Amino acid sequence: MNQDTIAAIATPPGTGGIGIIRISGPEAEPILNRIFRPSGVKLPLENRKLTYGHIMDGDSLLDECMAVIMRAPGSYTREDVAELQIHGGIQVMNAVLDTCLKCGSRLAEPGEFTKRAFLNGRIDLSRAEAVMGMISARGEQEYRNAVRQMEGGTADFIRTASEELYGLQAGLAACIDYPEEISDEEGTDALKPGLEKLINTLEEAMDERSARLIHDGFQVTLYGTPNAGKSSLLNALIGQNKAIVTDIPGTTRDTVEGEIMLDGIRVHFTDTAGLRETDDPIEKIGVERSEQAVRNADMTLLVLDGSRRITEDEKERIRTIAGRCIILINKSDILQVTEEKDILEINPEAACLTVSALDPETLKPLKEKLKEQVRVSDRMTISQPRHLDAVRRAVSALKSAKSTLDSMTPDMASTDLQSAQAALAEITGDQADEKLLDRIFSTFCVGK
Repeated sequence: MNQDTIAAIATPPGTGGIGIIRISGPEAEPILNRIFRPSGVKLPLENRKLTYGHIMDGDSLLDECMAVIMRAPGSYTREDVAELQIHGGIQVMNAVLDTCLKCGSRLAEPGEFTKRAFLNGRIDLSRAEAVMGMISARGEQEYRNAVRQMEGGTADFIRTASEELYGLQAGLAACIDYPEEISDEEGTDALKPGLEKLINTLEEAMDERSARLIHDGFQVTLYGTPNAGKSSLLNALIGQNKAIVTDIPGTTRDTVEGEIMLDGIRVHFTDTAGLRETDDPIEKIGVERSEQAVRNADMTLLVLDGSRRITEDEKERIRTIAGRCIILINKSDILQVTEEKDILEINPEAACLTVSALDPETLKPLKEKLKEQVRVSDRMTISQPRHLDAVRRAVSALKSAKSTLDSMTPDMASTDLQSAQAALAEITGDQADEKLLDRIFSTFCVGK
């Protein structure tokens, strides 16, 4: 339990119907009793019951409000916690917070309420991170993943793996401590199956591609020659007039970005400058950025103008397509000179669709193909970047232990198993230094 008391605004800045101020620590209830005047009841307030009244700064009325006291340990932080629900204006929120600070609390640091919940044993570190994951989720899959983590999916999995690892360490210790009863060969042979099983379990729990899609989204780049209709397609795909569209080739000089949601995953579209030889220094920079965006994309869309014949430069790009790429024959709303069969004659393996930025129906097959690329498992266990890093280190240490056991040197394998255990303990916070905790909770918003 902490000896000081913290306070902060727990709702987003700005104007709203309701704003919440949260106070946590040993002085939470005395501060509440000093500034809150309940209507129709006497202090102290009943535990965990909202009560109507007024907030006072001495004899000055600040606002009418609802207040609640949640006494330890039945609160979010396992400390005494008071919350004030007041009107959500900027001035009134700041005035009430200043009064709380004058009465003996200090301003909370980012994430300090959740940090106290962790330090006081209410939640483990993975659940603490899930709280911020829910708040900051920008897509349905990211939100679902945070909910699973907050419900303990990650922590339960890691603790089960840790128990198996403790069993392996105990077996190895017996081999080391009682060499006259258990030979090195007998001891290592008995440990290897369990070690291999644990390695496989941890590796199967890591779906790094799905984790990246959930947290970073799916990157799609539209590229091609000038005036092929890339900007019009971007606008049609995202449903906004984000990119400037004219009949003048080279209108787009820099990358333009937009985003949609498909199957709960954010899909980022990047419209690029037309690819062509140019002496214009500004346009040249745009072309270089276009090529960089193509290299960094999860999927590329090569846009062709279907109302004209394929150029030699486009033919070369079609021949050398690599990785995930769909060729879009654009402008199907006007007379077509280039058709899908023309593309397949150049590259029989190419994936191509005929589309029009003016006809939303023609874009549905493209969106379906994109959906196929962004599907993720609903049973993901390890998905947070920090957790993936810790599990990778644990697996590396376990593989090193296995290699050491093959050499009949159990003493050295013991060090590797300890390293693996320490890496797993970082995820739940069973083993975490102050620097790690500061790094994690500094990403939280103030008031949470």
